[in-house]
Amino acid sequence: MTTEATPPPAQAGPRTLAWQRRRRSAVRFWTRYRTHRAGLVGLAALGLFALIALTAPLTVGSDVSSVTDAPGGPLESPSAQFPLGTDQFGRNLLGLVVWGSRVSLLVGLLAAVLSVAIGAVVGITAGHFRGAYGTVLMRITDWFLVMPTLVLAIALATVMSRSLGTVILAIGVTTWPTTARLVRAQTLAVESRPYIERARALGGGHWHVMSRHVLPNVMPLILAQTTLMVSTSILTEATLAFLGLGDPTVVSWGGLLQDAREAGAVSAGDWWYLIPPGIAIAVVALAFTLCGRAVESALNPRLGVAG
Repeated sequence: MTTEATPPPAQAGPRTLAWQRRRRSAVRFWTRYRTHRAGLVGLAALGLFALIALTAPLTVGSDVSSVTDAPGGPLESPSAQFPLGTDQFGRNLLGLVVWGSRVSLLVGLLAAVLSVAIGAVVGITAGHFRGAYGTVLMRITDWFLVMPTLVLAIALATVMSRSLGTVILAIGVTTWPTTARLVRAQTLAVESRPYIERARALGGGHWHVMSRHVLPNVMPLILAQTTLMVSTSILTEATLAFLGLGDPTVVSWGGLLQDAREAGAVSAGDWWYLIPPGIAIAVVALAFTLCGRAVESALNPRLGVAG
């Protein structure tokens, strides 16, 4: 009686192996992240605000910012009908705060992505192409670093048209130098490793080295920096809107604070006009900061576990 040999198991392809590595990396990241209680609190807060922003058209309706159809009287104090009172036009402030979360979060996210993208490109190329090219890029970065970010953003927002795109561009092109410095330092550390020399000896060009070796190694830093930059972008957007440099046709938390200032809410003691948008800005900025610190610590275990 002859027995047939059992065929060896088929070897997984490159794509399957890559997917398995990514899955294991994601599991390790989440295992480390959930040890950070502050990061979990920040993540829960961000999930709540994201849910509020996404469901705003269903919960408060798109006509909440209409002045002609305002349901209440000017500057009514909080009541059962208006839990956060009304503004100077009689609009429901609770609905305005909920609707304003869409603009503030959108601008913060897009401005942070733009800022980190510019910083990553500058940092990687400056670290890879040394010599005159890298020196010029770093001197430009140093110039932006010493210049007040808010002043540059105000200048750009002043000379350009008042729109959300202008605000996003103004924040993005003025807040990238910190990311560029961090990414360049990490790029220099990566390119000093032996496998980079082997890749170049085997014929790997500049694009291959930067995209296949440098970028995957600096990506954790980029992700952590993006999370941290969102809070900065939200605060900057609120500041620009408070100064009257935002888009006057949309409702944002900074715009609500600017409307409250123009309505004399501070001198009149109309606290319900000032506190809700201010608290929303502070809580979202704090939540993104907590998440960013947790992401940074989870991606770099040498930083230790934060409570």
